[in-house]
Amino acid sequence: MERSSYLRRSKSSSFSSTSSTREEKYLLPISTNRQPKIRVRTLLGHCLYRRVILWTITALFLLCVGLMANSGSFYRGSILGSNNIQNEVQDERAAEAMKTVLLLISEAMENDVPLEEEEEEEPQWVQFRHLDGYFNGIKTLVPPDDYVPEYPRPRTVTLPSSLPVSSPESSIPVPYVPQYSPHAKTCYLDKEQTIPVPDVYAYNGIVQGQPEPVMGSHSLLGLRDDICFDRFGRYGPYGLGYSFDEGGVEVGMDTEKAGSEEVWSKTGKINYNLVDWGEAQCRCHEANKHRFSNREPESASGKDNQDFPNTDRISRTAVVIRVYVGFMWTQHAILNFRAMISELSLRSGGEYDVHFLLHVRDNYLPIWADGETAQRVLDENVPREFHSICTLWSEAQMGLLYPIRFGSSIENPSNTGIHGVYRSAHFALQHFAMTHPQYSHFWNWEMDMRWTGNYYELFDRLGAWTKSQPRVGIWERSAKYYIPRYHGTWDNFTDLVNRETEAAGRLPIVGPAMFPGKKTLRSEDKGQTFLPSSCAGKLSMDRANCGVGEDADLIMLNPMFDPEGSGWVFAKDVTGYSRGYPIPPRRSAIITGSRLSRRLLEVMHEETWRLKHNMFSEMFPATMALHHGLKAVYAPHPVYMDREWELGALNGVFNGGRDGTSGGKGSPFQMKNEHNHRGTTWYYNSEFAGLLWRRWLGYAEMDDRGVMKGGKEAEESEEGTGRMCLRSMLFHPVKWEHPDEY
Repeated sequence: MERSSYLRRSKSSSFSSTSSTREEKYLLPISTNRQPKIRVRTLLGHCLYRRVILWTITALFLLCVGLMANSGSFYRGSILGSNNIQNEVQDERAAEAMKTVLLLISEAMENDVPLEEEEEEEPQWVQFRHLDGYFNGIKTLVPPDDYVPEYPRPRTVTLPSSLPVSSPESSIPVPYVPQYSPHAKTCYLDKEQTIPVPDVYAYNGIVQGQPEPVMGSHSLLGLRDDICFDRFGRYGPYGLGYSFDEGGVEVGMDTEKAGSEEVWSKTGKINYNLVDWGEAQCRCHEANKHRFSNREPESASGKDNQDFPNTDRISRTAVVIRVYVGFMWTQHAILNFRAMISELSLRSGGEYDVHFLLHVRDNYLPIWADGETAQRVLDENVPREFHSICTLWSEAQMGLLYPIRFGSSIENPSNTGIHGVYRSAHFALQHFAMTHPQYSHFWNWEMDMRWTGNYYELFDRLGAWTKSQPRVGIWERSAKYYIPRYHGTWDNFTDLVNRETEAAGRLPIVGPAMFPGKKTLRSEDKGQTFLPSSCAGKLSMDRANCGVGEDADLIMLNPMFDPEGSGWVFAKDVTGYSRGYPIPPRRSAIITGSRLSRRLLEVMHEETWRLKHNMFSEMFPATMALHHGLKAVYAPHPVYMDREWELGALNGVFNGGRDGTSGGKGSPFQMKNEHNHRGTTWYYNSEFAGLLWRRWLGYAEMDDRGVMKGGKEAEESEEGTGRMCLRSMLFHPVKWEHPDEY
């Protein structure tokens, strides 16, 4: 079985888009013809040691030929005497050089050093069956007790011989409202307070046969797994399925839509043409400011609401979406951003604010010095409804903010500047945090991420679960993918990690890492620590409760692995550290989507401007947390696969690194291993994520067997099962959505 050419290679990645083409041949049917031993790509191939050997031998051979030719011509031009002796010496040297070349070739053959391209092994995932249950529609909804997943499932459990098929009208979506605070006051889209924020709609039940997530878990994080979302229940409240004249976005009108009118039964089709999201968020915060910790100056009256006790007040979080000049603000993208603002900010009563951080690529534009220039950039690049929540930045501006010489980099694989977005995307977020003191946490979010469920449920549950995690063993648990059907319960997984750590002769990391040449922060010079009181004293520390109830300083959505020896291409993109000491210990997590605390960003800011340290974007936050003892957690959210992996093989690939982790030798993040992520729903080079998302939106796609499937005609047919309905899941990357965009 092969992965066919529908899997279009992603054009860019999350700040780590260096791509490997080694596995790209498997996007086409695999050839059964054996390739000839000697090929041109042998000499120009990607394998470094092979290139060194071959070109060294070639150079020596050419040197020998040159010496022999020179000695011969010199001999013929001489008459008598010492020149003849010199010619004989040169001839002997040429002969010795030729012997050396032949010896090298002989030793290479004896030691089995491959002089031709090795036969590449077939990717392991090719042998596994494709999963089709994702594409069953709402006509196959069943109660949770009757649900049987296509995968993973015990061998003793079999799928029903036929799917239950009902009419679309028999299943009606209902409003889905996650557990918002009862103290939140209602917020509105308009200043007249006549248009409340609409509800998202979901279906009770699960599509029969739909696979379960193979990595991560809904129930572990507190996410609902007994409901599913179709495209109209998810995005219909924000403009999907109705025209521009009605205030919608028109997309979705060209897809199957039986029963979709239910999502507008309460609110009608809302006209979003005149909404200003910045003003709406400000009004919402003003109505609810009594609920929040006072990180901001007091209001003009100098009074605060004394009816709300200080002990019950909560901090606020900024969701910072990274966009750039040239980003295509498609109608589907606009729907996604409207959903984020509505669900995170307005429905929560201002617990979150959503912002855009717009990268201006022209370094000569004075966006921080001239208001008219900044406004022109907004007018030309951002829809008006988002102008008031958009902050501009440029790499030239970062050079002014951090105008220091960082020193040499150990490696710079991208060959780009230290202030560039590719290597230092965190610089702009650090500056944003320093200029927005009202927020305690900051979600760094990418514009090509999608979530089928309610955003508040996702971010709130991630925050609550990571807060409940103890610090002891947290780095070790966070270095490993959690596969529930393989590892068992979370307690079983925790016990396994503890045993693996002990067997490796290591102690769990609790507190700041110590290493030669380490420099301290100003707060550390004063004796301050980031460890909570529950972790005080190595001997008297309560291991079970150390860090429990402490907000995470860093929440990552992929494992935080040790890049040393991992083969990850940016493992040594480390700048400013003394070359007289070993490279400092590091941690990294692929995909920069994450939540960072204010104190972590302050640490990163000081390390940057004062200590002149920096690392690659996906490595700097986790490493700073490691170096200074902040709480960092990998949250195992639900991740799905496109094939029926054998669970032991899956664990062997994704936890195939040092000591059963995702880091070190054998890491799934090594360039030659990254092809294994293409069939997941969450990785920068995933191709299944985009396919599954577009099928869910109602568009036909070429599946990975070369067959066009899905689309309006298929969903409307009597033999079909209707439009898709997925449980909440994250998708990344989604590079395009409507067929016209490709």
